[in-house]
Amino acid sequence: MLIESRRSLASIAFSAVALLLSTQVHAQPWPTKQITLVVPFAAGGPSDVIGRLTAEHMGRTLGTQIIVENVGGAGGTLGMDRVAKADPDGYTLLTHHGAFTAAPALYSNLKFDPRTAFEPLGLINTGPMVLLSRKTLETKSATELIAWLKDKGDKATVAFAGVGSNSFICATVLQNLTGAKPAMVPYRGTGPAMNDLVGGQIDVLCDQSTTAVPQVLGGAVKAYAVTSSERSTSLPDVPSNTEAGLPGLQVTIWNALYAPKGTPKDIIDKINAALAKMVADPEMLKRFDASGTVAFPPERRSVAAHTVHMTEQFEFYKSMFEKAGVKQQEAK
Repeated sequence: MLIESRRSLASIAFSAVALLLSTQVHAQPWPTKQITLVVPFAAGGPSDVIGRLTAEHMGRTLGTQIIVENVGGAGGTLGMDRVAKADPDGYTLLTHHGAFTAAPALYSNLKFDPRTAFEPLGLINTGPMVLLSRKTLETKSATELIAWLKDKGDKATVAFAGVGSNSFICATVLQNLTGAKPAMVPYRGTGPAMNDLVGGQIDVLCDQSTTAVPQVLGGAVKAYAVTSSERSTSLPDVPSNTEAGLPGLQVTIWNALYAPKGTPKDIIDKINAALAKMVADPEMLKRFDASGTVAFPPERRSVAAHTVHMTEQFEFYKSMFEKAGVKQQEAK
C-alpha cells in the first residue's frame, strides 16, 4: 500500500509539473522565433517590394526577424496554398494584392477557398496601375497605343504576371474596353516582365505604380495613363484614365496581410497593431508616396475593416469577370 501510495503521489506530482510547464509554454509571449512572410510572386516585383518593406518594419516592432519567402506561380495561388496549409500559430503569414479576391472567380481547381481559409490581418496601401510600353514604341498617346494594338493584333505582345494577377486583370479590362487582341505573354511576376519591357522584348505592360514609377521617371519605359480618374502625384505628367480617353480602365491595386484560418485572436491583434504602426509611420508614407500609393486611412486599418473590404472585393471581381466573359480555368 505504501509503495502504491508513493507511486500515486509521484504520478500526481508529475502531472502537476507537466501542467505547469504546459501553461508556461502556452503563456510565452508571441513571437518567440522567426516569422515567414510569403510573397506569392517573383522577387523584384511590386508585391515583393511591399512585402520586404512590411517585413523589415513589422519585424522591428514585433522584436523578431521576418523573412520573405517568394512562392510564385499560378497567379499567386501557389503562395496562398502554402500559407493556407501552414500551422495557424502566427509564424507563417501572407501578403497579397487584389488578386487574392479574384482567385475564386478565376480558378476552378483551387485546393482551398480564399473566402474561408485565411484570417484577414489588415490593409496596407492602395493606388492605381500604369499603362506602359517599351520606350522604343512609336506611339505617343493612349489613343495611338490602342490604335497600334488593334492594327498589330496578335503580333503585339502584352505581358502579365499569370492569370489572376493585377496585370492580367488590367490587360483583360483593356482588351474588353478597346477590342484589341494582342498576344498575352505570361510571366512568373511583373518583376521579370518589367525587365523584358525595359529591354524591349515585350511591347506593353500594365503594372502597379510601386514598380512602374521608378522606371517611368528614369525614362526606361513610356507611360500612357494611370488607371484612376485622377492623376498620380508621383507621375504628374501622366494622364488620368479619363484624360487618356479610357475612363473604363479603372483598376485599383491594394495590398493586405493574411494568416491561416484559426490563428489565435491575441496574435491577430498584435500583428494588426504592428501593421497599423507601420502604415502610420511618416517615413513609410513617404515610401508609399514615392511609389504612387497611399496608406489606407485610420478608420480602415482594423481587422473588421479589412474583412468588409475583402468581402466586397470578392463580389466585385466575380461580377466584373462575368461581364467581361472571363471563364474559370485551372490554376497552373
